[in-house]
Amino acid sequence: MTTTTATAPVVAASRRHPKPVRRTTHSGIFTVLGVIFLAIMLFPIYWMVNASLQPSGNTLTADFFPWNPSFAGYERAIADQGTNLVTSLIISLGSVVFSLAIAAPAAYALAQFRFRWINAALLAILISQMIPGIVIANALYTAYNDLGLLNSIPGLILADSTHCIPFAILILRASMIGIPPSIVEAARVDGAGLVRAFVSIVVPVSRNAIITAGLFSFLFSWSDFLFALTLTTTEGVRPVTLGIYQYLGSQVANWSAVMATAVLSSIPAILLLVLAQRFIAAGAVGGAVK
Repeated sequence: MTTTTATAPVVAASRRHPKPVRRTTHSGIFTVLGVIFLAIMLFPIYWMVNASLQPSGNTLTADFFPWNPSFAGYERAIADQGTNLVTSLIISLGSVVFSLAIAAPAAYALAQFRFRWINAALLAILISQMIPGIVIANALYTAYNDLGLLNSIPGLILADSTHCIPFAILILRASMIGIPPSIVEAARVDGAGLVRAFVSIVVPVSRNAIITAGLFSFLFSWSDFLFALTLTTTEGVRPVTLGIYQYLGSQVANWSAVMATAVLSSIPAILLLVLAQRFIAAGAVGGAVK
């Protein structure tokens, strides 16, 4: 009698809670749809790589798979656009260093200091993100013409930083707002100055957010086209985005070189995203978790 009585509720419970077959089916359908959507989004990238390896250089007659790949397009792209790639790399790295040097202290001040004007400063930063780039580019062209910064790498670094700094401040502030003031005060008690405490305490604690802000600053500068088009009038300084734009007119019959240039210009961004993926995820949610 005891055994029968004990097993009866178990059988009844198993009948009330059957195996989640429907949930498993829905997960399989969602997985298939996700793979299909991912293939559709990645297909232009695949076709870019495929076209860059076509020996004919014509994308209209290109095969779906490069059975006889040719690297002539990459040789032509490196010869014609190698200098532009180096120029873009210098400008992007310079923008990252300059943006973080300004954004990190500003974000820490906005996160830790308690003043009435903090909300007004944050509102001004948000408004600066809404200003169209063409407005800033036209204003900078007039100023650069008077200062002699047209067709110069420092001028493009400053221009790209105007777009990077506000975004970096918002990301860094979300992380630094959770830093306990006590650890900075402990460093001050031990004899560290404000700068030393910031560099030795705040920067290591905010590593994920700093890497995230630096990566986005690099991507903003690397993909910039508007400032490059507006603030350069000669061929002395030409980022790769502007080089590809002008390359289209002279290589209409050799698309493999154009696509090879696009592939080469995509490699730095892809490598950085892969290497810094875990830092991006941690930095993006750092402020919310804290």
